[in-house]
Amino acid sequence: MRILPFLFGAAALFSLPGQAAPPRIESPVPRATLEAFGEGSSDEAMASAIAAANAHPLGTLQNPIRVGGPDGARRYVALLRCADGATPGIAREAPGSVGAFGTLTTIISLACRSGEPVPLVFDMYQEEYSETRAPPGFQLAP
Repeated sequence: MRILPFLFGAAALFSLPGQAAPPRIESPVPRATLEAFGEGSSDEAMASAIAAANAHPLGTLQNPIRVGGPDGARRYVALLRCADGATPGIAREAPGSVGAFGTLTTIISLACRSGEPVPLVFDMYQEEYSETRAPPGFQLAP
């Protein structure tokens, strides 16, 4: 019978008024932010950004290599070849900054036998696109 007082005590604690907060009616995030979430860039704005980026060398912050996520970056790097035809090694991977398309970038440095590692900037937030060109100093495997 010792459990009966415990149950009454627990029931009393959970039934105290003012202990539970009422559910939120409105999100604390501004409505405009919520409405804009997921809209992305318009096709015209993206085409303009791509045209401006193409004035710069591929693989730079001004023209990052567009791929879909880390898997897309790995697939792209697996296709790259050094100038001598050898497969480059990954020397280092590090977070970048905001690139030409307004998203965070990742820097993957690739090492060829013939020189210093080359840092390439990747934009991994381009799910709908896979880069088909090689950055300067590299070629794509057939």
